[in-house]
Amino acid sequence: MASFFVAMVALAMLATAINGQPLVPHFYDKVCPAALPAIKKVVEEAVAAEPRMGASLLRLHFHDCFVNGCDGSILLDDTPFFTGEKNAAPNANSVRGFDVIDRIKVAVDAACKGNVVSCADVVAVAARDSIVALGGPSYEVPLGRRDARAASQAAANNSIPAPTFDLGRLVSNFAEHGLTAQDLVVLSGAHTLGFSRCTNFRDRLYNETATLDASLAAQLRARCPRADGDGDDNLAPLDPTPARFDGGYYASLLRSGGVLHSDHQLLAGPTEGLVRLYGADHEAFRRDFAVAMVRMGSLSPLTGISGEIRANCRKVNY
Repeated sequence: MASFFVAMVALAMLATAINGQPLVPHFYDKVCPAALPAIKKVVEEAVAAEPRMGASLLRLHFHDCFVNGCDGSILLDDTPFFTGEKNAAPNANSVRGFDVIDRIKVAVDAACKGNVVSCADVVAVAARDSIVALGGPSYEVPLGRRDARAASQAAANNSIPAPTFDLGRLVSNFAEHGLTAQDLVVLSGAHTLGFSRCTNFRDRLYNETATLDASLAAQLRARCPRADGDGDDNLAPLDPTPARFDGGYYASLLRSGGVLHSDHQLLAGPTEGLVRLYGADHEAFRRDFAVAMVRMGSLSPLTGISGEIRANCRKVNY
């Protein structure tokens, strides 16, 4: 356990922005000690009302960080000056939770008596609090991110790994973001929560039957017809317990129960050993997931005088 906390502290110290200023877990302790409790309260209320929202808020953090860093750009609506990320292929009709982020921002600004907490930090903390609300590990979130003043649909289309990627492309994509193959396997464990749309697993369902459990395939076909456009938005859980953070995702993979092509690909090479490790040792998964979340959440943040702190997470300040 001691080594885990040493690793977390080391990661926090290494979470350094492009202008050399580090993110730190206690960034708001003096300026607004009520900030994190305010975020936690809204997240817990949202997840209690709809457990699926926990997975959605976690995914929002991933999709933000994988596009030009963890800068809140995914929250921006389109403007006459740029086309944002919300309608990029990986996000359209899929990424959600924007209304919860709006509620958090209102609550945290009221608690802080002003606009002092960035939307990027709200997203990062909300992801952690969602994990905890659904039974997952807690960890200190390095803070001090500032918000981007633009977004890029093209960058989102090019940067977010697709559920159709083979293992080599997944590993390469994570490496481009400074993340390892182990990060790929452990962060894919986020699929212990939530659901996927039919359009994301239809090809696997009808063209990869040899590697998909027959009973699961039958259940999925009932939700996802073969014809494109028919039931595209129908949902299926990514593991048998989609509202509980546990090791069930890895156990499912080992039973040919990976819903997405990208899930099953983790068994296609040297990453198989890590799948087996996390399937057998849930505490190792929880520990390594927390560490990987800190690493992923520290990708290329804006700090210091870069960016801004948005008053409205959906639009720049002026």
